[in-house]
Amino acid sequence: MRASTSAPAVLRPRGLFRDLDRPLALFSHLTPNWYASVMGTGIVATAAASLPIQPPGLRAAATIVWLAATVLLVAITAATGWHWLRYRAVARTHHRHPVMAHFYGAPPMALLTVGAGAVLLGKDLIGVTAAVALDAVLWVLGTVLGVCTAVLVPFLAFTRHVNAPAAAFGGWLMPVVPPMVSASTGALLLPYCPAGPVREGLLTLCGALFGVSLVASMIIITLIWNRLMHHEVGPAALVPTLWIVLGPLGQSVTAATLLATNADTVVDPFTARVLVVGAQVYGFAMIGFALLWAGIASAVTLRTARRGLPFSLTWWSFTFPIGTCVTGLSGLAVHSGLVLIDVLAVAAYGVLVLAWVIVASRTFHGSVLSGRLLVPASVKPD
Repeated sequence: MRASTSAPAVLRPRGLFRDLDRPLALFSHLTPNWYASVMGTGIVATAAASLPIQPPGLRAAATIVWLAATVLLVAITAATGWHWLRYRAVARTHHRHPVMAHFYGAPPMALLTVGAGAVLLGKDLIGVTAAVALDAVLWVLGTVLGVCTAVLVPFLAFTRHVNAPAAAFGGWLMPVVPPMVSASTGALLLPYCPAGPVREGLLTLCGALFGVSLVASMIIITLIWNRLMHHEVGPAALVPTLWIVLGPLGQSVTAATLLATNADTVVDPFTARVLVVGAQVYGFAMIGFALLWAGIASAVTLRTARRGLPFSLTWWSFTFPIGTCVTGLSGLAVHSGLVLIDVLAVAAYGVLVLAWVIVASRTFHGSVLSGRLLVPASVKPD
């Protein structure tokens, strides 16, 4: 009988974090894009709270998801703190990386999303006073951090990073979108602010934040379109980031409709009516472009998936941007009263939930079960 020459099977370790050499290694390469999981989870909750159709049980389920996002925010923030304390040399390299640096926009948006959920859903559990206080704290922190990323990350891109002609990708939007999220979530705080200068100042600040993000986003979206025209799609791992373009589009519609909704607590009735009409005109135009981009991004994503679309944290780009379109459509539904917009909002929310279930389950498997997502790319096991 001929002896077998096949190599013995390699036994893979079992248990949690099995791809890590040691348990504490899960903190060694923690990157800011992990906060995208908080954004993607939080938007599932806040989008449900604003849907024009509210079936029984939806609010309770959304509240549970908001609690999950809150716990996730605390956990990732604690882990990030340990990462900076224990692996400071690694942490200091993130802002110098021409791709990873842009994801510093994720932490402020995570704070703002969880804060908005406190006012929309958390008040049922902790009371209105505590919910507003929590949202106010997170809004201030998220807004300050968001303005910093909107200034400092582009500054680094202009002065420190080396960007090839084909470098533009959806992640470039991450540091400039937080002010738009601040504009929409700040609008939720308007009714709870003291009447007078404080409320007027907040409305004015939200309008300024809206402009900061909108203009910068339009410039970057143009660069992304130009790159796709002249340099094709690029690496498969970055294809999901094309969906980030929906973020400033949907979030700007959300901000416009929310500001118009709550402006009547600050301005006279005529001005409030003008803002409502303006929000609808702007919103329908921007949603139209969002639908166009969603079609393009879907086609590119399906084409890439047939060739191989590896899972990574960029898949969270399938969640938050779609969620902003849901909240934008819900805002338009309130002001327009059109059944078609109601249907579009509910359909988009169904897509959001499906995407979240897929991405969240794969992230859980790749982080908690295998630990593969926590291993640096250069040393990931075969």
